[in-house]
This record gives sequence, C-alpha cells and structure tokens, in this order.
Amino acid sequence: MAPDSPQVLSISPSYPAITKQAAGTINGIQTNITSTAFSDKIMITITQGGRLAQWIHVPLSSPNPIFADQYMSSGNDEDNLLPMAHLSPKTLLGGSTSERETVGQLYATQIASAIVTRNPEEKRTVLVGLGLSKFEARREVFYDTVDLVMKCL
Repeated sequence: MAPDSPQVLSISPSYPAITKQAAGTINGIQTNITSTAFSDKIMITITQGGRLAQWIHVPLSSPNPIFADQYMSSGNDEDNLLPMAHLSPKTLLGGSTSERETVGQLYATQIASAIVTRNPEEKRTVLVGLGLSKFEARREVFYDTVDLVMKCL
C-alpha cells in the first residue's frame, strides 16, 4: 500500500542545518519524517504517534576506501535494491529485542544506501530515529517508509 499523498511540509534553511519535513499515511498510520542536514551528520526521524523508540547510526565513510569500492553498485538494477554491504549500522538506543534491532538496522542501512546512491560523494554519518507504532516487518510497509524518507531528503 503506497503512502497517501506524501508532501513536504516545510524546509527551514537555518544555519548550519537544513531541516525538511514530510508526512504521509503508511499502512493506515500517519507517519512524519524529519531530516536535518548537519555539516557532519544527516539526522532522520521517522515517527508515528509522536514516538521515538530506537536510534541507529550508519557511518557512510569506510575506514578502508579500497574495501568500500568492492561493494559499490554493479549497475544491475536488482542489486540496487539491496543495501550496500560496506555500511555498518549500530544501534545506539532502543531495539529491546533482537528482531526489533535487526529491523531498525535494516531501515537505517537501506536509507543510508539510498543516500549514497543519490550522492556517491556523501561521507557524513546517517543517524536514524525510528518510532513506528506497529512493529511489522512487511515488505510494502518497509518500502513505503523508505520512499517517504527519500521524498524528505
């Protein structure tokens, strides 16, 4: 089920961070996205019902650039749907169960992969705050959520 009419709510060009917001309905639940671009990090919050339950960070720069180059996209459209293998998410807060932690890291890695695909020169760390009211690992909910995040970047 695709999000209902996602829209950018506001853009705040305040120095030094640019903030964008978007909202849409995913799986029947109002979902709010905020992205804030700092000079050293990209912070994204995904909230439903105003909650944040988990924080994950994903460094986009690899400590070994030669290693990271091995995992860059091969140009195969099917491979572009997979998160990049060199990205290493780490849960900072939340993720009370291993399943919840894994799904949160999957969201963060997919979002980070999409950011790098859009801008291969991006090296800032991505920080994702996740607050989904229903914990579901359904494919369409996952893709609709990532799609709404990309509209906010």
